[in-house]
Amino acid sequence: MKVLIVTEKPFAKIAVDGIRKEIEAAGYEVALLEKYTDKAQLLDAVKDANAIIIRSDIIDAEVLDAAKELKIVVRAGAGYDNVDLEAATAHGVCVMNTPGQNANAVAELVLGMMVYAVRNFFNGTSGTELMGKKLGIHAYGNVGRNVARIAKGFGMEIYAFDPFCPKEVMENDGVKVVSSVEELYQICNVVSLHIPATAETKNSINYNLLKNMPKGAVLINTARKEVINEGELIELMDERNDFKYITDIMPAAHTKFVELFAGRYFSTPKKMGAQTAEANINAGIAAAKQIVGFLKDGCEKFRVNK
Repeated sequence: MKVLIVTEKPFAKIAVDGIRKEIEAAGYEVALLEKYTDKAQLLDAVKDANAIIIRSDIIDAEVLDAAKELKIVVRAGAGYDNVDLEAATAHGVCVMNTPGQNANAVAELVLGMMVYAVRNFFNGTSGTELMGKKLGIHAYGNVGRNVARIAKGFGMEIYAFDPFCPKEVMENDGVKVVSSVEELYQICNVVSLHIPATAETKNSINYNLLKNMPKGAVLINTARKEVINEGELIELMDERNDFKYITDIMPAAHTKFVELFAGRYFSTPKKMGAQTAEANINAGIAAAKQIVGFLKDGCEKFRVNK
């Protein structure tokens, strides 16, 4: 069996070493495709792969057509919208993610972004503090829970909205549960987005939702850029010079945001949430273990396609 690690943005060497150790201990072969610059390289590499580990790499129908021996794809991370799930199912390929492995890394970035925002991007002017401010967590999954845990140390008042998470889970963490997404945005000074990009959520963070946020509001997005209605966010920020938007997913309209909202908008050049040595290692090794479990025992615990 051949396990291919496909990473346009490579894992850290220590992570690759850990993945290799897990895979080879199971008696399988490991192959690497790193820093590739053309899809043709990917299509060639997958031809004889039985399993693939990816990060943000695109696995679409064309790749799946080329991968005749493929049985499983594991996305080292929580999000998996870079994999065509329907095509994978049609090809008889199992797709998994590694939920929770990057959660602390993303959560620490969120809090760093909050501090950066309320201290006016460290431009030398007087900012505000996070202590006593109301933080809204939009979706209380693995990352949201870690954000709540860290934010408690800042003395923030924490609210959350997640219709898929039991109320008791949030309350047991000392989080105040709101009954609607509108209420979350009306109450909170800072909102941190952790929703996936689905048909229901794409473009859902819009003018009508954001307009009722308190004065000096900050929106943090480490989820997916597709959930933001960029045109309506620009309209809102044009009307409200107190509103700040910070993200680690560069918007399609990045240049316009920079031109119009200097000092109120910031985006990292690339997605940075999981870019820590620890998250690299955790997610990579989890992916390797899941592949071994699937190939040896048929374990599908983290399967995300039908």
